[in-house]
Amino acid sequence: MRLTLRVWRQKNADAPGTMATYDVDGISRDMSFLEMLDTLNEELILRGEDPVAFDHDCREGICGACSMVIDGEAHGPERTTACQLHMRAFEDGATIDIEPWRAAAFPVVKDLVVDRSAFDRIIQAGGYISAPTGSAPEAHATPVPKADADSAFEHAECIGCGACVAACPNGSAMLFTSAKVNHLNVLPQGAPERETRVLDMVAQMDAEGFGGCTLAGECATACPKGIPLPSISAMNKEWLRAARRRAV
Repeated sequence: MRLTLRVWRQKNADAPGTMATYDVDGISRDMSFLEMLDTLNEELILRGEDPVAFDHDCREGICGACSMVIDGEAHGPERTTACQLHMRAFEDGATIDIEPWRAAAFPVVKDLVVDRSAFDRIIQAGGYISAPTGSAPEAHATPVPKADADSAFEHAECIGCGACVAACPNGSAMLFTSAKVNHLNVLPQGAPERETRVLDMVAQMDAEGFGGCTLAGECATACPKGIPLPSISAMNKEWLRAARRRAV
C-alpha cells in the first residue's frame, strides 16, 4: 500500500503546530496503525528528521495509551484502539489525517502526545474503597447480586484512553468519570465512600476544565470498550442523591 499521511507536528506545548505531509510506501494491509507509524518514523530517522512522537505501550488494546484522532474519528474508523486498528481498514492510495486529542484538559506535549493526567487526578479524588487490614475475607463473605457484578465489570472495562473526550463536541469527561464512579458504587465494598466519591470526582472533573455533557452520545459511540451511555445517567442519579443528603 502507498499512503499519504497528514500528521500534526508540534514541537512542544508552547510552540504552534501544523499539519505535515508524508508519503509512505510498502505498507502491508496486515500492519497495525502503529506499525505503519513505526515505518514512517524509520524513514524519517534515516533522513535525519525528527520522528513523529506518539503514545503507545501494550499495543494490545488494554492500556489506552495510543490516543490519536484518525480521519476525524477517535482511534479511527473502527471501534477499537489505534494499536488494534489495521491498515486493511484503509484503501490503497488513501490520504489519512492524524491528529492528537483535541480538548482543553488534554494539552499537547509533542506531536500526537497529549497530557492525560487530568484523568489520574479525577480517579485520585475518589477512586478508592475502605478496606480493613488483616487476612483476606472469604470469597463469598460479601454476596454481590449478579446484576450488580455485571454492571461493575462492564464499567471496569474503561481503559481511560480519552476517546470519549476527543469525540465529544463539548470535550466532556462524563463517560470516563461515570465509569469510574459506577464501577465502585454498585458494589457493597464501595458503599462507605459512595456519596463522597461521586461528589469529589465530579468536582475534580469540573476543576480540570472538561466541558459540560449534553448527552450527544458521541462518547459512547467512540468508546473502544463499549461503556454504555446510560452510565452517565446512573452517575447523575448518584450525584443528585449525594448532593441532597449533603444539603440536609
